[in-house]
Amino acid sequence: MRPGPRNAITDIDGLRVGSAHDADLRSGATVLFADAPFTAAVHVMGGAPGTRETDLLAPDKTVQEVDALVLSGGSAFGLEAASGVADGLRAMGRGFAVGEVRVPIVPGAILFDLLNGGNKDWDANPYGALGRAALDAAGPDIACGSHGAGFGATVMDLRGGLGTASAVLASGVTVGALVAVNALGRVCDDLGRFHAAGHEMDAEFGGLGPAATDPEWEPFSDRAPGQSTTIAVVATDAALTQAQATRMAVAAHDGMARAIWPSHTPMDGDLVFAAATSARPLADPVWEPLQLGHAAAGCLARAIARGVHAADPGGDLPAWRTRFGG
Repeated sequence: MRPGPRNAITDIDGLRVGSAHDADLRSGATVLFADAPFTAAVHVMGGAPGTRETDLLAPDKTVQEVDALVLSGGSAFGLEAASGVADGLRAMGRGFAVGEVRVPIVPGAILFDLLNGGNKDWDANPYGALGRAALDAAGPDIACGSHGAGFGATVMDLRGGLGTASAVLASGVTVGALVAVNALGRVCDDLGRFHAAGHEMDAEFGGLGPAATDPEWEPFSDRAPGQSTTIAVVATDAALTQAQATRMAVAAHDGMARAIWPSHTPMDGDLVFAAATSARPLADPVWEPLQLGHAAAGCLARAIARGVHAADPGGDLPAWRTRFGG
């Protein structure tokens, strides 16, 4: 495998990503949408998720495609970001047709960033406007680090961030990942070497080599239960059913576990959406979905490291570059 030309989820033709944040609020939102509705699925492994419209992503539900996926800060308040995206899509004429009405289908997930020092004393929920602004900003280029849903994110001992990565398989199929990293656990060792280093391509997060193995994990953060969550999207241009996309989301969680130690705790709401534009038919319906899951896990691990590696200084915790001089 090799990275795509942008090393981003938007290396998949037709996908676009937009982000918006409010520096005073210290939070933001990120949206992924496509030129046409796309197959989507979800798998949740964290103990404290916050979601919108994820029930309809089950393979037995009537609607099999969505118009956009939204990642947002703000805990439960951040679910409103998806409403802002839905408003924008409605203005574009997008949505599931019900008679003469079109209803945009916009599942979303949130992370907790309400105690990061930003001004949360608002009179009106700001996340609808952030979601709409993220949609308006959507395009092929994605800035990693302190942007969008990752702007106010943290990991145990560092500032978190928004990350992306891609891989092109030998078959020509492309897989990508987009993630807002806001974890209870750690993503690197005491020397700044990333747990995801085994998946790194082209020194994309410093080329520092493998992290030390932690013999025993000891919390040293004052973060209380429910103040974390890493939320992600993995995507491909392969033609997948909703059931196959669900399996890709399940497999992608392996990448989260490889990059964040520990992952999927009762205090995190770790979640992975999967998206498939279905531009490329599967050459092998048995083995190719397995390869896609493996590639999705690797892309997600890399995207997590890239998001933290690129974070800007500022906030209560140091950025990776501040602490380790990168």
